[in-house]
Amino acid sequence: MFPWFRMLFAGGLVAGATGAVAAVPLQGILRDFCAPSTANCTQLADFEGSIGDVQTGMVRPRLVSGLPVAGPRIGAGGSTPDNFAKWYADSPGYNLRFSHILNLSENSPGILSFDDSSFYPLDQRGYGNQDRIHNYHFTLHVKGSISFTDESAAADRFFDLSGDDDIWLFINGKLVVDLGGVHGTFGRSFTEETLKTMGMVSNRAYTMNLFFAERHTVDSGLHIRTSFDIAPAVPEPSAWALLGVGLFCLACRRRSSPCEQEKNEADTACSGGKHRCIEHS
Repeated sequence: MFPWFRMLFAGGLVAGATGAVAAVPLQGILRDFCAPSTANCTQLADFEGSIGDVQTGMVRPRLVSGLPVAGPRIGAGGSTPDNFAKWYADSPGYNLRFSHILNLSENSPGILSFDDSSFYPLDQRGYGNQDRIHNYHFTLHVKGSISFTDESAAADRFFDLSGDDDIWLFINGKLVVDLGGVHGTFGRSFTEETLKTMGMVSNRAYTMNLFFAERHTVDSGLHIRTSFDIAPAVPEPSAWALLGVGLFCLACRRRSSPCEQEKNEADTACSGGKHRCIEHS
């Protein structure tokens, strides 16, 4: 990746008027589900089904193509492999997708947090509240990057994560926090020493994927507090290459002269991105 792209995204900090860090914005995707079914949506039994407790083992210990996959105890958490495959993927007739920003705020020096005991980001959106006070049926996938320094042999950094209902946190594609199931607010904590036992090292950025689900009335909460270094996810270099090719083709097509002067260059570049500049009369 070009250095200025990396500088733009690696920091990922929103500054306030004084220049101090105000928040780290993490890109996310919300998906709304219905319960009960509507004319345009089929209810999954996973939502507004049975109430259980924290269930580990609902997902496999590693992401597959960037998403969690149903594990051996998916049934104990009130789901099935087929249903779970729809939670974090666009599934027409079952869910609706919305972009979302999760802001981690630095309310005290060196500590980032998100604290919401009434977490209902899709109220009156998607399939609506369905005659309830809030929209209680949705999932959230948030992406970021995480790194740490290791000043001593003891634990130097912490990450506290809790919520209601399902929460899974994967770092470098590996499951670190496993809190599946329809349950009240429940949490887990880890330090950089935990990540070191999983093969991760200091001063290196790793992908971070948070998966959350709210599946049942009447509460929803999400709480994060950490001293790790968190930043927005860095786009893959291939994404920037495709963007560059697309812009080049667009510029070529908009020229008053229809690409002839740069035909060879345009054909070469655009065909590499499965696009070609097209002459228009």
